[in-house]
Amino acid sequence: MTVYDKVAEANADDECRAWVRQLIDAKDEVVAFVDARLDGKGTGAYLGFFKGSFNLSFHIGFGGQRPGVLIRFAKPGHIHSPWRAEKVVNEVCIIEYLRQHTTIPLPHIRCWGLAEESPHQLGPFIIMDFIEGTRLSTLLKQPTEDEYAEMILNPAIEEETLDVIYNQLADFILQISRLEFPLIGAISKDASETWTVTGRPLTYDMNELATGTGYPADQLPTAQFRRASDFFQSISNQRLLHLKTQRNLAEDEADVRRRFIARHRFKQLIPEYCIDDDGPFKVFCDDMQPANMLIDPKTLRITAVLDFEFTNSMPAQFTYDPPWWLLLRGPDVWLDQDRIDEFLARYVPRMEQFLRALERAEEKSAAEGDERLEKEPRLSTRMRDSWKTGRFWFNYAARTCLDMDDIYWHALHHQVDGDGFDLLDEATRAELEPLVRMKTEQRKAYEEECAVRFPDDE
Repeated sequence: MTVYDKVAEANADDECRAWVRQLIDAKDEVVAFVDARLDGKGTGAYLGFFKGSFNLSFHIGFGGQRPGVLIRFAKPGHIHSPWRAEKVVNEVCIIEYLRQHTTIPLPHIRCWGLAEESPHQLGPFIIMDFIEGTRLSTLLKQPTEDEYAEMILNPAIEEETLDVIYNQLADFILQISRLEFPLIGAISKDASETWTVTGRPLTYDMNELATGTGYPADQLPTAQFRRASDFFQSISNQRLLHLKTQRNLAEDEADVRRRFIARHRFKQLIPEYCIDDDGPFKVFCDDMQPANMLIDPKTLRITAVLDFEFTNSMPAQFTYDPPWWLLLRGPDVWLDQDRIDEFLARYVPRMEQFLRALERAEEKSAAEGDERLEKEPRLSTRMRDSWKTGRFWFNYAARTCLDMDDIYWHALHHQVDGDGFDLLDEATRAELEPLVRMKTEQRKAYEEECAVRFPDDE
């Protein structure tokens, strides 16, 4: 079950709301700032705003004198505030890199800057072209009258429509899969204008830990990784510290035991599931999904792929997974409700359809003379292997801190192993009882704080 720390979330939301009020109060100054930066000659006008999970954008037009733009700010609180500049710099770099090395439709960045350059020091920003289009997820989602219902792929959508869309997405993913680096981490240009890995991998998962769980952010990675196994060991250590530090993560003694076993067993599974340990490593976007893509609903042409803030050079096996978002939402939606059979019944046909599109993209690339397709296993073959071996689930657990326990028990645990506790060494097993006592005390203190902080929830 996905569990957030309500206190941490409320603190993050309070920080974000206070900042949004500052942004709204400074709306005219922001418009004038963009107008001056782009030499709009005083024609700049506010046309509206767009709110995402991690960013808030103002749409600014210039009276038809030139194309409109967005000025996009990272939202403090929803992005761990000390990381806002790092997040923006990483995104600017990866968009420039992808524009140079792929044909993926990406927004053109007009300019960008850090907090000290922004109006009222509102924060690091990106000014980019405004692109017309409908969210791809809106086109694909199942119709519902419940505005709070999960966004799920429409099961009645025409296969021909999906084929047109999958053909484009398969081409994008195939292009990205060819981009390699010798280290795991964030990509930028070095002093010689060469693209290289120069920073730690800032990931979606790290931001979830820092903003929604009370995890100590100073314990997260600070440098690049040279081996995939080192990266996964770091993830494993994060999971174990997460279990100790999020006060409300476990409901009772049985839940502590369940999560304790899952996280230690994940660590034991690293040698089994880690491949290509020494690289090369591949460019991978944690959040590349239909909700972050625009499409022309008349032609079904994808007009833009957006939101690359959590894109890094990562273990190659992440790139070798079938896309987790083929049903629009990840497996966690079904795992939360113990409905993995329903997930598989829905997901596998869409996965097979996407892999057929990927095979078509590979055949087209081969016909155009791509020799790499003859020298190494094809991406479609690797994706089938990831699914068949269960590596898909190991990788998904590695990228989703709040869902890894459900993923382990539903997809990685083997019944012949009993409950898995006996597979842990004696010293590790001895840690369970003290952990249960600590989690019981933590939860009591957490519930007392919540009763004071959120009295209306009683």
